[in-house]
Amino acid sequence: FSQVFSRRVAMSRILAASIVLAYAYICGSTEFDFEKDCGAIPDEDEVKVVKRNRDALSAMFGRLRPGDTLVIPNKTYYFMGGVVGTNIRHATVRLDGTLKLSGDIRSYPKGDDKMPLDAILLTNVTNVTLTSSGKGTIDGNGKLWWGFIKYLENTNHRPILLHVKEAKDLLIENTLFLNAPRFNFYAEKLDGCEIRWCDVLARLDDKSPHSLKDLSAFNTDGFDVSGQNVWIHDCNIYNQDDCIAVKKDAQHMVFERINASGTGLTIGGIGAGHRVQNITFRNSRMERTYKGIYIKFVSGRKDKLSYITDILYENITMIKPIQWPIWIGPAQQAISGNPCKANPCSLCWPEVPYATCNAPLGIFDNITLRNIFVKKPRISPGVIFANSGTPMTNIVFDNVQVDAPSTSWGKGYYRCEGVKSGVAVGHTHPVPPCFEDRTVSSEVVV
Repeated sequence: FSQVFSRRVAMSRILAASIVLAYAYICGSTEFDFEKDCGAIPDEDEVKVVKRNRDALSAMFGRLRPGDTLVIPNKTYYFMGGVVGTNIRHATVRLDGTLKLSGDIRSYPKGDDKMPLDAILLTNVTNVTLTSSGKGTIDGNGKLWWGFIKYLENTNHRPILLHVKEAKDLLIENTLFLNAPRFNFYAEKLDGCEIRWCDVLARLDDKSPHSLKDLSAFNTDGFDVSGQNVWIHDCNIYNQDDCIAVKKDAQHMVFERINASGTGLTIGGIGAGHRVQNITFRNSRMERTYKGIYIKFVSGRKDKLSYITDILYENITMIKPIQWPIWIGPAQQAISGNPCKANPCSLCWPEVPYATCNAPLGIFDNITLRNIFVKKPRISPGVIFANSGTPMTNIVFDNVQVDAPSTSWGKGYYRCEGVKSGVAVGHTHPVPPCFEDRTVSSEVVV
């Protein structure tokens, strides 16, 4: 499936590019310079300038016609959040420089819900390309928003760096998403999206990976996506939350050749009544990541079940993961000022006495981990934990090998509960205690 899917997305991109060329030939096209044609001012972060640059970018998005290109030169342009682009068709934005979010937090605009406006919001766009002649940067100035004290003050009241709502045939390439205050890229209702040769970086500590200081950059997700027909490949991600997160109501997605270090190559958290299916992660490397493979439900109801089905993780190597290399179960998260409150599984579990981890109702079915190699994990190989009312079915560990596994859960290695049918095959070691053992050898060859 994944090879056919990748070719299908590539053909869709070729078709989309052909449409742009046709528009340019028939109707003519214009290349706009952000500074010369739009009045943007580089290298200044005064209040008047950042608002001017925001308004110039929003106005330019409104002017783009099929075949047009907006060029942002190789300079730094500070802007205030609240940039909006709507109904853009068959156009290109070439970011050769840097768009840097204003550091004026006190003046940052908020919506009717009192939440900070997205730094950049694109809605209802078709065949739009964000590219660069080198490596363009969208800088969220996140260090001004991060930290434990600021989290207690603001919780999730921080802006998303690039938010996309309803997009068809979207291409993003050669872009660095740097230090987002909250999510780096959050996309809803995609239908055809390719992201390639992009980087995400969100860190405070340049010496120790995912230190306590680093982890205070909460919620700095890399690429969060929902919809269908998404292909993300050849990207580098270092952040303090989900590196890639497949969100609710998603299907037909492939993620490959990713270097990632954060809280995982993730599916979820999925809530009651939503479904994720036909997702592949493959050919990726995770060095000193916090979590590795992470599949999670946040809530569920008997009358409104959620589903995570037809999932493949293949050819993934983890080097010295800091926390759980494999987690299939409840979301381990905090959504309040109390980090130990279970929502549904406490961040303090199982280390802190009386911390709890609750598995919500939800269907995990047909999930395969194949050729997964974990070298020298700091703690147990993982957690496999479902609600007894909706036990996991058709879970396959095929050649899942953990070198020098910790014994956090005793001889069983994994916390394994709520599995109706799970099987370990190939050279899988150690075998989760609630799985059927059909391995050919216990030899570890990582």
